[in-house]
Amino acid sequence: MAKTRGDAAAGKTRGESAAAKKDMKNFEERLERLEVLGEKIRKTDIPLDEAIKAFEEGIKLARTLENDLEKIESRIEILMNSADAPANEAPELELFNEDRD
Repeated sequence: MAKTRGDAAAGKTRGESAAAKKDMKNFEERLERLEVLGEKIRKTDIPLDEAIKAFEEGIKLARTLENDLEKIESRIEILMNSADAPANEAPELELFNEDRD
């Protein structure tokens, strides 16, 4: 049986969904690693060279996570401002405000 155009679109959506889940899992794993590194650095009995290595890894992770969050924020803004969004409803992007506690 030949695939229809709708079948191809559905397959693409499922593929994108699986990729998004994988990306989110990877994001969460990197965030957890950053938390572990932060806890490690706070310990007073850690050798200085080990603390510096953990700090360097943490900085790299923080930068990649920040870049990922910027991409996510851009995607959300595009979705919220798309033609499908109700014109009278303002998007709520409170999650991305820098003033959060």
